[in-house]
Amino acid sequence: MTELLPSPAAPVFPVALFTPTPKAAKRALEFFTTQIENDNTRKAYMNAARRFAAWCNRHQIGRLVDVQPFHVAAFIKDLQNTLKPPTVKQHLAALRMLFDWLVTGHVLDVNPAHAVRGPKYVVKKGKTPVLTADEARLLLDCIKVVRKIEKDDGTEDEEPNLIGLRDRALIGTMVYTFARINAVISMKVGDYFVQGRSGWVRLHEKGGSEHELPCHHNLEQYLDEYIAAARIADDPDGPLFRTTGRKTGKWHPMWQQDAYRMIQRRAHAARIETKICNHTFRATGITTYLKNAGKLEHAQAMANHSSPRTTKLYDRREEEVSLDEVERIAI
Repeated sequence: MTELLPSPAAPVFPVALFTPTPKAAKRALEFFTTQIENDNTRKAYMNAARRFAAWCNRHQIGRLVDVQPFHVAAFIKDLQNTLKPPTVKQHLAALRMLFDWLVTGHVLDVNPAHAVRGPKYVVKKGKTPVLTADEARLLLDCIKVVRKIEKDDGTEDEEPNLIGLRDRALIGTMVYTFARINAVISMKVGDYFVQGRSGWVRLHEKGGSEHELPCHHNLEQYLDEYIAAARIADDPDGPLFRTTGRKTGKWHPMWQQDAYRMIQRRAHAARIETKICNHTFRATGITTYLKNAGKLEHAQAMANHSSPRTTKLYDRREEEVSLDEVERIAI
């Protein structure tokens, strides 16, 4: 958070609408730097504030005190022509929180977004692409974890394929722990540890929560083989999943984009046509667990969900039932 403060230029300060006075500018800066912990949420809320300010500028609303509830309502109505309901609701939530912060800081008297209603949006099933258990197994098995090398005497030998071992361990962690990608790539080497003769992982989930759970025996094997090949067991504070540094000469922790590109390469190599993403393995693991008589409350605990309704969004067993019923149309 402190990295934002030394250079509070364009990336930090919202547009002029929210900074008409030094007091308002300070209050707006505090909102984006002290009230929002998640970087992705901060970026989304900043974009919402800038989009609203641009809308006000187009409609000749130049002062913050001139913003009225019907202005916010009209802005939300316009957004529904171009954006999906979840994105529109996020914009409204951002404006409500920002205006609330300005009201409590005595910059504004009332919150013009408080009474504005967003679009209705009910979700009963998630949209994340899901793999079948066989497809997930195929993807993992297609990752080459050894490679052949030629010795000085002309004979061939095998050695561990570090990249393959890393990728298999990363995908396996998401599948067997139901973890979010950011929690997995944020793991340190010391977040994989032995307890009671079995391996455990410690995940740092969003909201600052720390989540520990035992490893599936396959995941334990994947992590053991990867850590041994990477020779990082003596670096408990270092990142567990890191780049090889072949291009830059120095490794760095894997980013979400690195994981996404890797998954696309692995899916293509395994000839999996489903358009998967990082979140696919969270949904795949939960669906497979429930399909094998797992209990919803246990899946909720493993996924670190606060509500079972969220866990149900990842349950795609009904899709298989629907497909079976469609095939009964014997024409």
